[in-house]
Amino acid sequence: MSRIGRQPLPIPDGVSVDVVASSVAVRGPKGELSQAVSPDMTVSVDDGVLTVARPTDRGEHRALHGLTRSLIANMVTGVTDGFSKTLAIQGVGYRARLQGKALELSVGYSHPVQVQAPDGIEFEVPQPTQVIVRGIDKQLVGETAARIRRVRPPEPYKGKGIRYEDEHVRRKAGKRA
Repeated sequence: MSRIGRQPLPIPDGVSVDVVASSVAVRGPKGELSQAVSPDMTVSVDDGVLTVARPTDRGEHRALHGLTRSLIANMVTGVTDGFSKTLAIQGVGYRARLQGKALELSVGYSHPVQVQAPDGIEFEVPQPTQVIVRGIDKQLVGETAARIRRVRPPEPYKGKGIRYEDEHVRRKAGKRA
């Protein structure tokens, strides 16, 4: 049986979960999220605790069991606390700045690169070499951070580029004379 899928999910105060047919909607202090779930999974809310059940022990049902519970748990966490990813920019003259809701990156190209914030995502630039991506949807936060990193990924020789704050870049030795 799925260890994650079996765990009951306590619903905090101020959060409401609505289960309608094959979709789950979660509403909380930071916003509202909804997710389509497999019609095979049974999602029920009793006394402030959400449980997910599966019909059989077949492989696809076992996989969907843990996935469904994790997706709902991420929605509950998102509408209560939110998610954030921090990116670090390294390199001489490399920097970021906000222009309205868009992020402008100067990372060694002949022109600055504009990254637009999708709905539900906001950028914060506490320092010119640090970018924080915030939002309530975990997948969208990670995807937006990956799009920013893809503008100039860290290179292995000098380590210049955009990386996640906790990312370790394996360095290579350069040419030897």
